[in-house]
Amino acid sequence: MNMKADQAARKPVRVITVTSGKGGVGKSNLTLGLALALTKLRKKVLIWDADLGLANIDVLLGLKTTASIHDLLSGSKSLNEVIADGPGGLKIMPAASGILELGELSEGQKQRLLSEFDDYDGDLDYLLIDTAAGIGSNVIYFNLAAQERIVVLTNEPTSITDAYALIKVLHTRYQQKSFHILPNQVSGPKEAKGVFGLLSAVADKHLNEVSLHLIGYVPRDEAVTNAVRSQKPFLLTAPDSEASKQVEEIAKRIIANPPDEFASGGLVFFLNRLASFGGAVD
Repeated sequence: MNMKADQAARKPVRVITVTSGKGGVGKSNLTLGLALALTKLRKKVLIWDADLGLANIDVLLGLKTTASIHDLLSGSKSLNEVIADGPGGLKIMPAASGILELGELSEGQKQRLLSEFDDYDGDLDYLLIDTAAGIGSNVIYFNLAAQERIVVLTNEPTSITDAYALIKVLHTRYQQKSFHILPNQVSGPKEAKGVFGLLSAVADKHLNEVSLHLIGYVPRDEAVTNAVRSQKPFLLTAPDSEASKQVEEIAKRIIANPPDEFASGGLVFFLNRLASFGGAVD
């Protein structure tokens, strides 16, 4: 590894997936909200839109991006050319249209991904990864490679069931033990604790040594719906809304509670793990 890569490996970049077992739970909106809350707290944040078949983050921001990860992997553009600028200094790596399976990347494409991040000259404290929903191979890849996982769910039975299915796969097949749980679109803390309690009860009964942490909650809020319609982040259009306040509280908790392996991890460490999986996910 060259000197620059060695420096990047030592840089304390926290890599966090925001993931869900079911679509339609507001995962991408919360990824964007958390990223903006972290930037307001003077953190440098890059969102990797890893729902590789759908471009959600740039749509929520109303951005007209002209490049994506496809251009990076094809060699037609560098990482600096692919990354788009968002509000407040936020950086976004857009997804591509069409499905791209990480397990199908050639060794040359994997090495290009590593090399481009090695050469990336942007300052970075957090990499937030907005995964696709479900238990597909790309979802598993990103969740295994990241240091931390935030599982978003709602109070719908199917959402709770699918969140448990995702946790079960990551725990029983790949020995992941720690998960942050984030109930969304709930009436308040009581309902959030109820959702968390239902999920925890099932996990405690069927999974050994799994650790679920309630990281916070986000309430139903008309400000969020209005922001989606206007293609502007609710944290900016309605900073005093209850949803914005709760997201900011979650961002503060994230900053205050780094994982044990944080000091020894980093961006290059994450990318090497991501590249090493190949066809290992079944």
